[in-house]
Amino acid sequence: MMRKKRRSSVDKGEAGANTSTTTTSTTKAKKSRTTGRPPKESVSDDANQSVFTKFLREAGVTVKRGATSNEIAVDQVVFQKRIEQQLRKNPNYPGIIQEFITGLESHIEDPDSFRNCLLPCVPQLSDGDGSSVSSFQESLLRMLLGIEILQTSIINTLLEKLPEFMLDGTGDGGISVPRIIINQLKWLDRVVDSKELAAKLMELVSVAPVDVQRDIITSLPEILEDSQHNDIARELNSLLQTNTQLTVPILDALSSLNLSSSLLTEVRGAVMATLAAVQLEDLPVVVKFILHSVSVSDAYEVVNNLRKKLELEQCVLPPALQSSQSRMKSDGAAAAASAAGSSVALILDGIKSAVRFQKTISEAWLKAIDSVDESEKHKVIDLLVLFILHSTNANQSRRGAERVLKSKVRTGLIQEALLQKTFRNYSQVMRGYFPSILALAQCLLRSPDPCVVPFGGHMYQLSFTEFDSYCQQEVVGSLVTHVCSGVGGEVDMALELLCGLVTEKPSEMALYAVFVKGILDYMDNLTPQQIRRLFHLLSRLAFGQQQQGSHIQDDMHIVIRKQLSSTVPKYKRIGIIGAVMIVGSMGAFKPQVNEMKNEQLPQETFRQVTALLELVRSSSDSSPEAAALYYDELANLILSSTLDPQVQEHIARSVLDDFQDDFVVDLGKEITGSFPFPARLMYNLEEEESQEGIAINLLPLLAKDIQNNREQLSQTKKANKRVSPLCLSPFFRLLRLCEEKQHDGDLEEIDALLGCPLILTGLDAVEKIDSLSKAEREFLCNLLFYTLNWFREVINAFCRLKETEMKMKVMTRLQNVTYLQSLLERALAGTSGYVPPVANFDGETSDAATFTSTAPVNKAKKDGTGKKRKAPSKNSSENSSMLEEQTEANETQQEQPEKEKEKEKETWQGVSLVSYRQFFRELDMEVLSVLQCGLLSRSLLDSELHTKVQEEVLLGPSELVFLLEDMLRKVEFSLTSAPVKRPPFLKGRTDKRVGFSHLQQRSAKDIAACCVQLLPALCSHLENCHNHFQTLLSENNGVVDGPATDVQEQQLMSLCYQLLLQVLNTTFSWSGFSLPGQRGLLKKALGVLAERLKGHSELTLEQLVKHSFEYLLNFSSTMPSLSTALCLSQLLSTMSEKGGNPAAYREQTASLAKRFLSQDWVTASGERERGNKFNEALHTLLRIYLDNVDDVLKAVEEIAGEKIPELLNASQNESSPTWPTLNRQTFLVFYKVMMAELEKAVKKIPPSKISDNSEAQSEKLLTWNLAVRDFHILVNLVKVFDSRPVLNVCLKYGRLFLESFLKLGMPLLDYSFKRHKEDVQSLLKTFQLSTRQLHHMCGYSKIHQDTSLTNHVPALKKSLELFVYRVKATLTLNNCQEAFWIGNLKNRNLKGEEILSQRSQGSDDDDEEEEGEEQSLLPQEQSEDEAQESDSEERKTTKGEEIVEEEDITDDSE
Repeated sequence: MMRKKRRSSVDKGEAGANTSTTTTSTTKAKKSRTTGRPPKESVSDDANQSVFTKFLREAGVTVKRGATSNEIAVDQVVFQKRIEQQLRKNPNYPGIIQEFITGLESHIEDPDSFRNCLLPCVPQLSDGDGSSVSSFQESLLRMLLGIEILQTSIINTLLEKLPEFMLDGTGDGGISVPRIIINQLKWLDRVVDSKELAAKLMELVSVAPVDVQRDIITSLPEILEDSQHNDIARELNSLLQTNTQLTVPILDALSSLNLSSSLLTEVRGAVMATLAAVQLEDLPVVVKFILHSVSVSDAYEVVNNLRKKLELEQCVLPPALQSSQSRMKSDGAAAAASAAGSSVALILDGIKSAVRFQKTISEAWLKAIDSVDESEKHKVIDLLVLFILHSTNANQSRRGAERVLKSKVRTGLIQEALLQKTFRNYSQVMRGYFPSILALAQCLLRSPDPCVVPFGGHMYQLSFTEFDSYCQQEVVGSLVTHVCSGVGGEVDMALELLCGLVTEKPSEMALYAVFVKGILDYMDNLTPQQIRRLFHLLSRLAFGQQQQGSHIQDDMHIVIRKQLSSTVPKYKRIGIIGAVMIVGSMGAFKPQVNEMKNEQLPQETFRQVTALLELVRSSSDSSPEAAALYYDELANLILSSTLDPQVQEHIARSVLDDFQDDFVVDLGKEITGSFPFPARLMYNLEEEESQEGIAINLLPLLAKDIQNNREQLSQTKKANKRVSPLCLSPFFRLLRLCEEKQHDGDLEEIDALLGCPLILTGLDAVEKIDSLSKAEREFLCNLLFYTLNWFREVINAFCRLKETEMKMKVMTRLQNVTYLQSLLERALAGTSGYVPPVANFDGETSDAATFTSTAPVNKAKKDGTGKKRKAPSKNSSENSSMLEEQTEANETQQEQPEKEKEKEKETWQGVSLVSYRQFFRELDMEVLSVLQCGLLSRSLLDSELHTKVQEEVLLGPSELVFLLEDMLRKVEFSLTSAPVKRPPFLKGRTDKRVGFSHLQQRSAKDIAACCVQLLPALCSHLENCHNHFQTLLSENNGVVDGPATDVQEQQLMSLCYQLLLQVLNTTFSWSGFSLPGQRGLLKKALGVLAERLKGHSELTLEQLVKHSFEYLLNFSSTMPSLSTALCLSQLLSTMSEKGGNPAAYREQTASLAKRFLSQDWVTASGERERGNKFNEALHTLLRIYLDNVDDVLKAVEEIAGEKIPELLNASQNESSPTWPTLNRQTFLVFYKVMMAELEKAVKKIPPSKISDNSEAQSEKLLTWNLAVRDFHILVNLVKVFDSRPVLNVCLKYGRLFLESFLKLGMPLLDYSFKRHKEDVQSLLKTFQLSTRQLHHMCGYSKIHQDTSLTNHVPALKKSLELFVYRVKATLTLNNCQEAFWIGNLKNRNLKGEEILSQRSQGSDDDDEEEEGEEQSLLPQEQSEDEAQESDSEERKTTKGEEIVEEEDITDDSE
């Protein structure tokens, strides 16, 4: 090209002197090559002018030299027309064209002239007609390119000229000559030789420098015609593979080219392949091209591939490098980081625009993210795209983004580590999506699913720590809104987050203290635990170490004083809780960082703390409930925080003095006063009888308290400090915790209180409770409640002591508790309308008054209105029963100490204490350490019982049941994550948190760790129970109800067995074990069980699960009841989910469940087990069996086809011989489970595809045949068992089965009809019999007008009708339309007898033997049309294609 250019410039040039005398002296090298040649031609008249110049002047353009632009006197269209006419009319045409081009080439040899020709012409305004020329004109060369006969030659000239300027860069005035040359070729009206032009441009690209290459490539779509687009795209695609520098211009060009879909796919694939090698700054363009070239059909595939290849993690430096570079203050590094951030932002902008304008892209992204099934495969881009989809809300993608994020978080696939990485590395980019992040966090925090709530909290936390102050303010505002919502889980999480932010970022949070303070106006909706956290949070802000939030101190004091002075117990309670929390922050121990002695609390602060404590005490003096709450709150503070030694000393001193003054008396003093019952010292454990001992002054205090209440009610006495027995237990708890803090856990100062007696009355009064007055009964019940709560707190205090003597006393107190509970049950049974004294003081006030209406009447015999002496001021909450109902039934059977045993055996049973749990003091988790003592079983003892007890501390069955029930309630409360339910509009009265105040302050992880620590003891007790029943079975020749059986002890041991299994199951079911940080705890727990079997050794998780499973399996031989057997089966199922081979465990679990179902269960008294609880356990056990069995359909067929016929052949009250659990009373249980499991099983049959081979179709047909046969058997059982519950189950699950058959079974018949005609016909024939019976049941339901049954009829009728048309569609698809015909079906009852309430005028219903289906095509009528399908050849010969139209059938009942 260069040689050609030189030759043309020499041979065909023209002398510069011909047009201008000044140009001959130019020094330009390129010009000097032509000055020596004479002109090739001359004209006689215009010797100094070329054809080129002459033609231009005549056409209206004056060519200028130097920096002056060319002038045009006419419109450019006129100019082009004149030039073309001149050329065509010239005698030398077409040779004149070459002369004209030669003149052009000579003219543009001069760079200035060339530049003038490339730049726009200016209108010539000197002449009068210049006004006709428009203000903007094209360049001279551009106008000449519009003349078709000149276009090709001028293009060649320009492209030859272009290489001269390739290396010149940008000239004077910022003009790039190569770019201007390229611009001349854009948007021409017509390109004469587009193919040649494309070839030359690509040839130029191959040799040009990068800048020129980019200009040429980006201009290609504007230069070339559509016909060349595909060819040029292929060349660009190949260029893209070899030159990554040109990625951006090539993709820009490809985006603008009109390409075929196949070529576009090919190009996109090539671009995708080079994605990993693309420069970071080019990545946004690549992503944009990929997404904007997507079609509907391949959107998911393209987006999925892009998601896999787009590694945003490599676009940013790791945090460690970022911090090191920021320390170096490197400008280059900062610029690189900024460029990386902007590139990521541009990539996301590209994705954002794609999802905004293309619905398929947004759907494809959601589907691609949703399809990832491993947490390790999720990437940062997933979260960022979800935020994009949420922020744009294009095509309602916001809801989809919420759904996918919730689903991923719930299943643990998107974890907090990924969220943290996204925030840390892309905080600048994430800032742009802050509104969406905030909205998603709100959505997750409000979710009723507890699995996703912490993730929403993490989003809030990271938004606060990573974003600017505006975002921090929004986060705090949003969290405050959550707290004020009043929804339990939401409030708890929001308060926890605010507390965490105060701990991590105290100075930043101090700026927003005023926002948090606003929550104080919404405390009515908060629980005491939440109020505790709120005041902890506010007091940390206001009185923390740095006191950044000191501006709210005065407001806090004002609120506290206002609440304390309130006469409404609820607000006084809030004031007490808040004041104690402020004391905790003001009086906190603040260690100094330097080595000097720790600084003491400032005297002024100490004075404020003591003044606040005195204010609370004086405010609560007149109300025992308020005082008790104050003692409890102060005890919690001392337990959970470290106070300054001065404050600690001040509290401990006053507590010890006050307790001794208020509640303790010396034994030497005579008990004086008038009491409802004679006073007696009871329960003294001190061996030496001395006059110097002490006693708890309970009976006199109670009598005095009742007197005070009467006086206060009659307003005869001014309210002042009252010593109430209500405060006894809370005060002792405070005293004990103060002593522990002061003496590092040593309770020697107060250990006399463990064994000291109480001043009570003779408890034989309980035996004659019926003869007592109402006031005396209530006095006696109060006395028992106070005594029990005293013993519970004593056990809390001393349970951790190691000395044998102390452990003996604790065990005795435990026996006292179980015995007193049995007395209390009897006392409560004889005292109707009684409301016990409050024991948990942070509950709702109103609940104590309404307690009587919520307690079970049949057990507690309470029918009073609850208007008791203390009811209006009780601070208790509704009963929280965390145990199953069977505990209620068995709890009354508590064992008495030996001396009382014979006497108590004959007495009648009392009420269950389950309803009264809220009125007992909470036992600490540490009390469960008593479980580490051995088990004492009467059947294993000899006559030296008491001696043995003295030598070894052993638990009796009653005490074990007591502790296990408490443990089960605790683990169910802490480790079971039930979905958070939103409160109804009218708030319910039940609060399950009551009685767990101390437990709520410990994390689930702590509780799980405590349970794992107790596992060896639990296993020992489990083995003892097993041995007990094994001994019993061997002594009684394999039966549990032998003549020597102690019924009461067996019931207790059976309950122990069951509770142990339930505790183990609840512990191992804790969802926290699946978290990565808790795997060690899980292995430790499994190791305890495995060691019992194999001894200590290092094992993998799978081996541990295997050995634990085997260990638990050994207990299956001694199950005393079906409910215990169910607990074992559930525990084994839980264990099998922890790892290993699930199939093997499923088989063993199914085999065990089947064994239990085939066992005859009798009680200790020899009667067969029955009742609702037995049926519920049977229901669950049968489900476990069918869930774990290999082939559900065969198992259902075995039960329905073999066991139930056995039952039908047995006499009225007998069971199935092989399955004793199956009898007429339990038939409904079996029937419901079988129907439900059958319907669930058919949903799992793989859907049929047209591509399935014959073998696969046969296998699926066989499965459906078996399912339909099972369904037919079950539906037909209604003829024998026609009770309403059975019909209800059949109608409900019959419709569900039919819907599954339509959705999954009919497509299989479509594809299989030709290959397996006989099988399809057989299947439909069997199914027809079932649907006919379902139709009869619909008629039966309507005749009997039973709404519980007729509710199912419309939906079932609709499905039956759909089935008719679906069969017709299948026949049509297989060219057998003639096999389908419609007839009439009469309505019949369950026995098959015709229902005579309708007038039938249609055809007969004698078609029982015909294959097909019948349905009512008019839903309002009682008739049913019949679609019948049979072998097509047979139908053709008999009926041909026959359709019998339905006749009008009316029904009088309608």
